[in-house]
Formats: sequence, C-alpha cells, structure tokens
Amino acid sequence: MVGSPVRVGIVEDEALMRDMLVERLTAQEGIRVVHAVPGVTEARLVFAPGAVDVALLDVNLPDGNGVALGVQLQRQDPHIAIVLLSSEDVMGLFTTVQEEASRPWSYLSKRSSFTPDVLTHAVVATAAGHVVLDPYLVQRSEPRAGSAIADLTPAQFGVLRLVAEGLSNQAAAERLGINTRSVESHLKSIYQRLGIDGDGSNRRVAAVLSFLEQTGRSWRN
Repeated sequence: MVGSPVRVGIVEDEALMRDMLVERLTAQEGIRVVHAVPGVTEARLVFAPGAVDVALLDVNLPDGNGVALGVQLQRQDPHIAIVLLSSEDVMGLFTTVQEEASRPWSYLSKRSSFTPDVLTHAVVATAAGHVVLDPYLVQRSEPRAGSAIADLTPAQFGVLRLVAEGLSNQAAAERLGINTRSVESHLKSIYQRLGIDGDGSNRRVAAVLSFLEQTGRSWRN
C-alpha cells in the first residue's frame, strides 16, 4: 500500500474482540488505528469529522447500535466509510441503510474478521469506495427465483460473487483461473443484464447492491 495510511476507528464493546481488531490492523502496513472505543458515547466524543477514514462498527453495542451510529457519523462527515461487524445476520438491515448512506457501506461477520487478510481487505477496499460483503455469506448466496440475477450464467454469477467480496478484476481472475479480459467481459454482460449504467466504480457498487437485493443466503452451515 502506498500514500497516506488508512485511518481506522473501532467501536466494539467486547474488550478481547476490540484488542484483536487493533492488533490485526496495527500489524498491517498502510493502516493506522486512531481510535478504539467500547460504545456509542465514546465514539461521539472522539470521532471528529475528517479524522477517520473507515469506522469499524459493531452492530450491537451496550448504549446503542452501530447502524444508527454509522448513519450519524456519515451525516457529520460524508467522506467516512463504514464497515459493520456483527455475530448475527443483519443483511436485511444493512441493505436498507444503503438508501440513505453518503457512501456505500461494507459488512463483515465477526467470524470472518478473525482472518487478517479478510479484515485488512475489507478496510482497505471500503476506504477506496468499494462495497465489501462478508465472504462467508457471499459464498452461501443463491439467486432469488424470478430475479434478474437468476438469469445470469453460472460463470457470470461466479464473477459477481467475487465482486461482492470486494475483489478487483485481477484478483477475481486469479481466483477463477481465467484472464482479466474474461472477467471484464463477464462484468459487461452482468451490467447489461441488470440494467446498470454509469462509470466503472459506480457500476460495481450498483452490481453489489443488486446482488444483496436479489439473492438469499443462510447464515449457518
């Protein structure tokens, strides 16, 4: 990673989980944890506009919830990016909040946040303006009957799944064992089938949100 470090603020009430997040992120080059607090009250005191690039927020907090806090933080600072953390499936709530977000949010389960690469990728990609969905849930997502996504080919749906995980075209190509041009071709077809216009980054976000809305998933094995 190059340039200025990604400044991260963490709001997590469980001390062990909070310490683990700080340790994992501090160990990564290009990421700096500037705040790590246990609740909404403390976050409101220290999260000054312009001081944090990414807020990593637990959904369930003792004095409120991370969703409402994220909405408030973005109202104060439209440039702050939000990554929700939860030990439960709150995909429905996560989808709803996107409608009023100044920047698209990302979502990571606490299960996945224990994996350093997944956690780091979610923070960095979200800071860059991408939507990242929890890979554990993405891989358990299936198209809803009658949806536009249900009309995608298996190859196209496989590419869309990886885009929903926040992977770049090159990373998706490497994961699938194909070349980047093939991924680009699949994405072009996906955008057409989903009726998505706009530039590259906006189309990727729109495609991920369509993935959320038009798929169902199981939280547990």
